[in-house]
Amino acid sequence: MTVSLPLVLVLGLIAWGAVKFLGVRVWLVVVIALFGFLLSRTFLAPAIDSGTRSGVDVVNGTHR
Repeated sequence: MTVSLPLVLVLGLIAWGAVKFLGVRVWLVVVIALFGFLLSRTFLAPAIDSGTRSGVDVVNGTHR
């Protein structure tokens, strides 16, 4: 059985778990999310996208 979850959902669950169980402050999660949002508009965006896709492929076992 294959279950497909969007990466943003998985990252959201990790952020929620960090706030709930690790005691990470909510403002820190917001700052990191905003940093990622702003970083997506820079020249680093293609490298981040490629690295994320490669990591997901490795986890899913579809790495070429």
